[in-house]
Amino acid sequence: MNNIYPKHLLMTQFPIHDNCLQVGGMPLTQLAQRVGATPFYAYDRQLITERVTLLRTCLPPEIRLHYSMKANPMPAVVQHMSGLVDGIDVASVGEMQVALNTPMPPNLISFAGPGKGRNELSCAIAAGIILNMESEQEMECVANLGQYLGICPKVAVRVNPNFELRSSSVKMGGGSRQFGVDSERVPAMLTRIDELGLDFEGFHIFSGSQSLKAEAIQESHEKTLQLGMRLAQDAPSPARLINIGGGFGVPYFPGDQALDLMSIGENLYRLLKNIKQQLPETKIALELGRYFVAEAGIYVCRVLERKISRGKVFLLTDGGLHHHLAASGNFGQVIRKNYPVVLGNRVEGTERETVSIVGRLCTPLDLLIDEMEMTKAQIGDLIVVFQSGAYGLTSSPTAFLNHPIPPEILI
Repeated sequence: MNNIYPKHLLMTQFPIHDNCLQVGGMPLTQLAQRVGATPFYAYDRQLITERVTLLRTCLPPEIRLHYSMKANPMPAVVQHMSGLVDGIDVASVGEMQVALNTPMPPNLISFAGPGKGRNELSCAIAAGIILNMESEQEMECVANLGQYLGICPKVAVRVNPNFELRSSSVKMGGGSRQFGVDSERVPAMLTRIDELGLDFEGFHIFSGSQSLKAEAIQESHEKTLQLGMRLAQDAPSPARLINIGGGFGVPYFPGDQALDLMSIGENLYRLLKNIKQQLPETKIALELGRYFVAEAGIYVCRVLERKISRGKVFLLTDGGLHHHLAASGNFGQVIRKNYPVVLGNRVEGTERETVSIVGRLCTPLDLLIDEMEMTKAQIGDLIVVFQSGAYGLTSSPTAFLNHPIPPEILI
């Protein structure tokens, strides 16, 4: 498998000066010295800001933007995002505490995820954040805890729609799912919410993730908003918010094309006209994680050794799947593909070779790159894995073989 990545996919977000990658205006070599060790993750705050600005430009101004912090829960990143977006969506009490440490008001923080424990629900109720309830059992538990605490819980219903986001790599809706309440059961749940006296916020309807097909996302938005309007007719009070999820994909592999954001925005302008007429008190939110941060981040590791085995060149590095499971292909890829990678301290070289890049773990799964052409590397060179700002460190088995956890920096 010989993948040569075009420059337009790799490096438009990170400039090159004197053949060295620049991150946050700093040469990669200097940044590595500043961090003090490899491997590490680096996130460019300006690139994150520019991505939010792009969305604000292309989408209707009424659309609220929420950050799904599971994509990258680094506290400094979440702090930065809190000043750019309209809400934060969390999936654990640990994430909730990070979000509450930002300037984001609690009533603009929501908590989703199946199987929430009583202690987690109690913490969320006490904090005053919105609970996206995933089952009838959770609803009854929330009501009981609210009575015990003397606080009226803020709640929304996470809906499992009867459709999924086409062309998405992660299916979150349609069929039988552990996520949310089947859409046909929601009306009865809304009646019960009224009986329990819970503070009804609205709906969270999420059908899939990581789609690069604008037409598929447009179709999902239309179906989601139609479903939201139907369900709102049975709501105990006007829905304040309908969270229509995200699903905006980013390009990782050869042949991937960047998402056509303008056409998605134009479609939302059209759809919102009807929403305003039918649900004048309801705001619409997009919940995005990967799309905000993935392309703003890199993972950097160092070449420790060159090894040739029966004619195949291996670069042994101090990184690996325990830091970046997604790049190894073991985080949901059906057919393994290489992430975009360059030699960061010598991006363009006249001498090229086809290499496989591996880590130090005692498993053949520890493969970051499989047979890809790049500048010929020497011991001490810096390997850069692009598109690493989302689902990187915290999505990886960092405890495996007990190597040190790499630092993260926001520059």
